[in-house]
Amino acid sequence: MNKNRTVKKTRKKKRRKLTPVTKLLCIALLAVSVYLLVQIGRTVYTTYRLSAELSDVQTKLEKVKSENESLSKEKEKLQDPDYVESYARSNYNLSKSGEQIFYLPQNDAKD
Repeated sequence: MNKNRTVKKTRKKKRRKLTPVTKLLCIALLAVSVYLLVQIGRTVYTTYRLSAELSDVQTKLEKVKSENESLSKEKEKLQDPDYVESYARSNYNLSKSGEQIFYLPQNDAKD
């Protein structure tokens, strides 16, 4: 059993010690790894932020397209003289000559 103990002790002693160059390479490799991980994290964050911004912009775009479509329809309607006349009469209280306008109270009572 003494031989086993001496063999174990000699194995422990035979363990290599890291040379300064090897230590320096390990530290450099660790630094490069940390730098790359930070860069990946920044890229992921930027991608997430841009995707959120993209969805907001797409929502705004759909809203503007809808508004543009309704304005185009309104423009087409305003080409019709009968529509312009009825629009002016209802929104600006204009009347034909000899016509009187009566305002009726609105019934706010809820049944």
